[in-house]
Amino acid sequence: MADKTQIKTRIESVMEDPHTGAVARIYADAFLNAVPTAQQAEALEEFRSFVEDLLDKQPDFSRLLLSGTVSRDVKLALINRVLAGRASDLFTNFLRVLARHDRLDLLPLILAQAGLEHEKRSGRKRVQVVSAQPLSDGALTKIRERLAAQLSIQPILETAVDPEILGGLRIRVGDTVYDSSLRARLQQLRLRVRERSLNEIQSGRNRFSSSERD
Repeated sequence: MADKTQIKTRIESVMEDPHTGAVARIYADAFLNAVPTAQQAEALEEFRSFVEDLLDKQPDFSRLLLSGTVSRDVKLALINRVLAGRASDLFTNFLRVLARHDRLDLLPLILAQAGLEHEKRSGRKRVQVVSAQPLSDGALTKIRERLAAQLSIQPILETAVDPEILGGLRIRVGDTVYDSSLRARLQQLRLRVRERSLNEIQSGRNRFSSSERD
């Protein structure tokens, strides 16, 4: 089935701090490095379930665990009471490490960074696809296959709709943008027409100057 992940238009506030992002990446790498490659997807799913199914849906528990005013000892006791015997030893120990270093508030960002790093290690890459109208599953499948063949990656498509591009596609892979939108083609056409007009004007001036000298 085709990917239809929507591009986030609002980055979490914690992501706006480069230092915080760098710290989260360090913990994300440490988490993945502690797990055998074949088990990383399963470990990430446990991590994701903890954040999305527990923290997001249990605000009281989330406030206690992530609060900067709750002591480390209280957080460690909470982790032991809630997770010990229910979550894997690796994930429980990871939470304990974060608690001892007062980094539990970074859990959502660490999860996001771990997911991106796992994709990278697996040879997958996120690709942003912007179209004027929603794309069908068949169209997305063709786009994915073409990107995989041309760029030698396993693309994860993130889609967005922007009526202003009029038609065609704008595709972003990392820092590279492939813009085949109708709006971009019209802009290129206007530039070529303008350049041609300027060249014709300059050519006319040159002929006029040459005639005056003659």
